[in-house]
Amino acid sequence: LDHTPLFQVMLAWENNEVGSLELPGLSVEAAREEIDQLKFDLELSLGEHGEEIAGTLAYATALFDQATIERQRGYLLALLRAMAADAQQEVQRIELLSAAERTDLLEDLNRTAAPYPAERCIHELFEAQVRKAPDAVAVVCGDERLSYGELNARANRLAHHLIALGVKPGDRIATVLDRSAALVVAQLAVLKAGGVYVPIDRALPVARQELLMADCAARLVLCGDDLVEATIPVRAIEPLIAGTECSSDPGLALSAETAAYVMYTSGSTGLPKGVVVPHRAVNRLVINSGYVKIDAGDRVAWAGNPAFDASTFEVWAPLLNGGCIVAMHASTVRDTASVARALEQHRVTSLFLTTALFNQYTSSIAPTLAQLKHLLCGGERGDLASFLRVLKENGPVRLMNCYGPTETTTFATIWTCPADFNGSLVPIGRPIANTRVYLLDGHGGLVPFGAVGELCIGGAGVARGYLNRPELTAERFIASPFVEGDRLYRTGDLARYLPDGNLEFLGRNDDQVKIRGYRIEPGEIVAKLCEHAWVREAVVVARQNGPSDKHLIAYVVCAPEAGSDEGDAGGLAGALREHLSARLPDYMVPSAFVRLAALPLTLNGKLDRNALPAPRDQAYALAAYEAPQGAVETALAQIWAELLGVERIGRNDHFFELGGHSLLAVQMSSRLSQAVGVDLPLSTLFARPVL
Repeated sequence: LDHTPLFQVMLAWENNEVGSLELPGLSVEAAREEIDQLKFDLELSLGEHGEEIAGTLAYATALFDQATIERQRGYLLALLRAMAADAQQEVQRIELLSAAERTDLLEDLNRTAAPYPAERCIHELFEAQVRKAPDAVAVVCGDERLSYGELNARANRLAHHLIALGVKPGDRIATVLDRSAALVVAQLAVLKAGGVYVPIDRALPVARQELLMADCAARLVLCGDDLVEATIPVRAIEPLIAGTECSSDPGLALSAETAAYVMYTSGSTGLPKGVVVPHRAVNRLVINSGYVKIDAGDRVAWAGNPAFDASTFEVWAPLLNGGCIVAMHASTVRDTASVARALEQHRVTSLFLTTALFNQYTSSIAPTLAQLKHLLCGGERGDLASFLRVLKENGPVRLMNCYGPTETTTFATIWTCPADFNGSLVPIGRPIANTRVYLLDGHGGLVPFGAVGELCIGGAGVARGYLNRPELTAERFIASPFVEGDRLYRTGDLARYLPDGNLEFLGRNDDQVKIRGYRIEPGEIVAKLCEHAWVREAVVVARQNGPSDKHLIAYVVCAPEAGSDEGDAGGLAGALREHLSARLPDYMVPSAFVRLAALPLTLNGKLDRNALPAPRDQAYALAAYEAPQGAVETALAQIWAELLGVERIGRNDHFFELGGHSLLAVQMSSRLSQAVGVDLPLSTLFARPVL
């Protein structure tokens, strides 16, 4: 809705003296003015009337409802009463909430208690499912099928071998495998041996893998047949399983409060931080959770990166409820047509997608997605148009927008989209079972209903803290002032309550960004950039490139060693991209590197982000220009330029070195087909990414 252009709120203090209204034989009094038209959105008129201050609060009914205005009136009265009682107190510490509203925020919106197995370990709950239905299919991966009994036996053999190798409760074991039955076996085996699994993405640079292994002090590394490079013992899984005959459950006495896994997220200091998650938190996520009910008839797609927390839901939701995991190959996930075929072929009932993938898929396979029982998405702000595309296809049974950082075990709040939804935004919903959420101000107090606050999360899903980072743990994981013995995780995310009690996500209170669902601390990228001899100063920001794509841009002030940038056809960009690619995941490598004489500053000496220029072609890792040849190359070059934000693409340029990624690759393939009728398989682009 439009608001008044000059300003929206007017405060009028009426102190005009009124002359005598008495006339012979007449009784005269001032008539109250009825307001039927406003000049501004909100008008507060006050004045002295005898011993009191009185007035009117008028509002535009197109913008505010009566309940909202009544709350605002209550806050104003509370503020004035407190000031009258003690004029020396700090305004920001005045309690504005009424007792009823405080009860609503603390208790009514957090009535999420539900029974769940808080005292059991993950593998014990899995073993209970094995006893119920040993022949039921537990994992499907391509042509491979493992029943619950077979999966348990293989995991037990590996667990016994790990114990024989000296693995003790609490030891951390790195797993470097793609989505596969072997990875499920490895994670189960580590838990059965009392260990803590640490999933590491196989696609990471070797230096990054070794950094994570060293940080978690991994006892050993489990991998597939293609052994990984590491300075600690590396073991291929299959020989270990084959070399052990004992397939009984190890039966170690372990607590559900012990760590189950460590998952790494980006860190602002230049080092990634490992989040330590206990068994109990995973149980709360997938059993009697209130947002989905997975049972023996469900087949849950495993499409997420094993090193990121969506996989916690994708693996343990089916296995702890008698369902089946359907592991999807990376090439399948990249191609929407392949995804549609896989969902139908394997009769998938439940699918989680990052917001970026969800937006991509709904543009082309919304009818297939509408056939699902559970469709969940999350990781970034929900896109209204994408939700409406799925609803238009009359499905799925439950369409959900999910929110939750790794530190609160995957999901903390869920919004289930009504079939008749006609709202203007996609909320992040309400807390799931055994989870509590609070919106706090900078002093740790509750903010009023509808006001913006930092989202703080308590309950059974809160992680133990950060591995080897006691100071950061103490800063982000705090004692709850509302529930004795509870801990809160301060997310750094900003939100507010909507009138219906759902939460709306509003952004961050720091520089952290989300790119394609990945949580990124720009400071970590800056730290790696500044390790290069050519870089003296740097800053990294996220820029929107079209409605559905956000990418990273690095701005660098070079040291004298870098020389002049005149005539540099992407040489600096290429060198810095190569430097970062050897140290960081690909989603943390900026698309462009803009050279500046100095970083722009405000009058207060802070970085002036608004003065950072848009990147031009020399900021990209472009090859020496050679014009495209033929109709297909010309069309493809134009499509690349539009998708990547580059003015001119030559036939020697590399799609991924210019900032391309799998989601843009899908768009590129679709546009090429529409433009010249050529179907380019994504596998071809990944194998030969040069124009």
